[in-house]
Amino acid sequence: MAEVRRGREEREGYEREERGREGLRERKKRRTRQLISDTATGLFVERGFDAVTIAEVAEAADVSVNTVYNYFATKEDLFLDRGDDLVEQLSRWVRGRDVGESAAAAVLRELRAEVEAVSPRVGLAPGQERFLLVVQDAATLRAGLARLQQRAVERLEETLREETAAAPDDPLPALVAGQIDWIHQSVTDAVRRGMMAGRAPGDVSRDTLGVVDEIEELLGERVLNYAVRASG
Repeated sequence: MAEVRRGREEREGYEREERGREGLRERKKRRTRQLISDTATGLFVERGFDAVTIAEVAEAADVSVNTVYNYFATKEDLFLDRGDDLVEQLSRWVRGRDVGESAAAAVLRELRAEVEAVSPRVGLAPGQERFLLVVQDAATLRAGLARLQQRAVERLEETLREETAAAPDDPLPALVAGQIDWIHQSVTDAVRRGMMAGRAPGDVSRDTLGVVDEIEELLGERVLNYAVRASG
C-alpha cells in the first residue's frame, strides 16, 4: 500500500510540475506576443504603418522575423492585435445583460460606463490621436477594421439568435444586430472626432455621454425591448 501511495504521489507531483511548466510557457508566449505588438505599435505611431517593415519590427523587438510571423499572420494583425476581443465585445455585453434588461439596453449601459470612466478601452486616452492617425493614413488598416466590424455584427446576430431561440428565417436578430452596431459605431465615432480634434479625454467623455443619451432617445421601442432577459 505504501508503494502504491508513493507511486500515486510521485505521479501527481509529476503532473503538477508539467502543469507548472505549461503555465510558464504560456506566460512566456503572452509576454513575447505583447512585446512584439507594443514594439510594432510604437514604430507605426512614430513613422507610419506603411513605412515600417516586419524585419524592422523583429529587429527592434530582438526576435526573428519567423517569430513575428509565428504570433501574427499579417502586418495588419500587429496593429489590430485586439481583433478577437473587438469581434466578441458586443456579444459578450449582450450575454452578460441583467435580468429585465434588453440587448440594446445592456450595450448602452456598458458604453455609458466606459465613457463615464474615461476608459482607454473606448479610445479616451492621452495620445490617442496619434494612434488614430496611423489608421487614417493606412488603407489596409481601415479595411482590416471594417472586416472586424462586419465579423462583430455577424457574431452579434448569432448571439441574438441563440439568446432568443429565433427561427433561422427570422429577420429580427440581423436587424437588431445592425441597430446595436450603429449604437456602438456612433459612440466610437464621437470619441474619435473629439480625440482627433486634440481635446482632453475628460472633455470628450462629457460630450460623448450626451451622444449616448441622444442615441437612446432615437431608438424605437422594438429595439429597446428586444431580447429582454427573463428571470431564471
